Amino acid sequence: MQSSVLLLLLIGLMALAYQMGRRRSVRLVGGYGKVRELNSLPSYYGAYAAMWAGIPALLVYGLWLAIQGNVVSHWLVAELPPEIQQLPKAELALVVNDIKNLAAGSILSGHPEPYMQVAADHLHSLRQTGQAALAVVVLSLGIAGLVLARQTIRKDMRARTRVEQVIKVLLIISSTIAIFTTIGIVLSVLFESIRFFQAIPISDFLFGLQWSPQTAIRADQVGSSGAFGAVPLFAGTLLISGIAMFVAVPIGLMSAIYLSEYAGPKLRAMAKPTLEVLAGIPTVVYGFFAALTVAPFIRDSGALIGLDVSSESALAAGLVIGIMIIPFVSSLSDDVINAVPQAMRDGSYALGATRSETVRRVIIPAALPGIVGGVLLAVSRAIGETMIVVMAAGLTANLTANPLESVTTVTVQIVTLLVGDQEFDSPKTLAAFALGLMLFVTTLVLNVVALHVVRKYREQYE
Repeated sequence: MQSSVLLLLLIGLMALAYQMGRRRSVRLVGGYGKVRELNSLPSYYGAYAAMWAGIPALLVYGLWLAIQGNVVSHWLVAELPPEIQQLPKAELALVVNDIKNLAAGSILSGHPEPYMQVAADHLHSLRQTGQAALAVVVLSLGIAGLVLARQTIRKDMRARTRVEQVIKVLLIISSTIAIFTTIGIVLSVLFESIRFFQAIPISDFLFGLQWSPQTAIRADQVGSSGAFGAVPLFAGTLLISGIAMFVAVPIGLMSAIYLSEYAGPKLRAMAKPTLEVLAGIPTVVYGFFAALTVAPFIRDSGALIGLDVSSESALAAGLVIGIMIIPFVSSLSDDVINAVPQAMRDGSYALGATRSETVRRVIIPAALPGIVGGVLLAVSRAIGETMIVVMAAGLTANLTANPLESVTTVTVQIVTLLVGDQEFDSPKTLAAFALGLMLFVTTLVLNVVALHVVRKYREQYE
């Protein structure tokens, strides 16, 4: 049985358990007219039964999905010939991968060995047996949970309390998973960055002015000694992000103020969805627009006034990224401004303030924390953009403050370093993790500064 079919059956069993628990509780008191005699609402009894039917089975289902790959691989290796089992770990992993592809029906590049075909047939049989056993165990647990819940339902049972306790535990587990996932991401980047800094001094990385991550493969190779100075990358990132925010923040904030405070209902109903369409356009389309329209226009316009503008420039990339993130600033700021109580506006008007004075002295200070949050989200979006920079600003790591020249960013170089088959033993590949770590630290600093600004203005306003 396919996993998706099994999951649908389990969801259907939970729905059946919900209806059974709900009807069981109503029947215990003699009908809907006496529901008040129940300790909790009938829906809580239904949720209680659904949890008993679903949660244990889902736990087993998730556990099996988590360990299935390792268990099957262990059994598969144990069935291989002894000479194959003694292969180096990397070569053995390739053999196992070929057997899995063969079992899945994929076409291999070469003719498979006889032992591979036997192992693939055995693997297919193991998977079918495992899926059948999983279906039996999961459905049995679900049915057993349903029966147990039906027997334990009483009209004086505190179903609401039990359901809320389970939900609270699930919320705690979810938040814990999110926290540990974040910690795992940070540690994985940190450990690889430490390996990079063991090969390249951190001072050269942080303060170096040359970025050329090509390293020599042979001792006699010339011109690939490697230079890992990240200053040009961070300078390019700040330049493009600064241009983007110079475009997005004023336009987005002013459009939000106009739509929420000045525009009529008909204009707002038409303009806001039109503005938010920009958020749904794929970034590669923005990249084509930047490379085919904006960059040539800037180059030709600069030539008319005697400026030497590169065909790929930071200005073109920054302008298009700014246009792309206008909806982030506008939509979030508009929602925050509309959340300001109308009584505050009425009080300002009652004191004789004009509409513009009310916006400047009442609405903006009250909505400032949300506006800062929207701007911070837009900054993160600008820093993390890759496709537009590749197509409009290029890959050249120039250390310059001239927006008319070609630059590159941290995210573009991370993608460039990790493209293709790479070994995680060379400084070239490990440099991507060091760049990611520095980007994480930079974003963390921005968050701390933004929280400080929000707290300061909130205290002044309150």
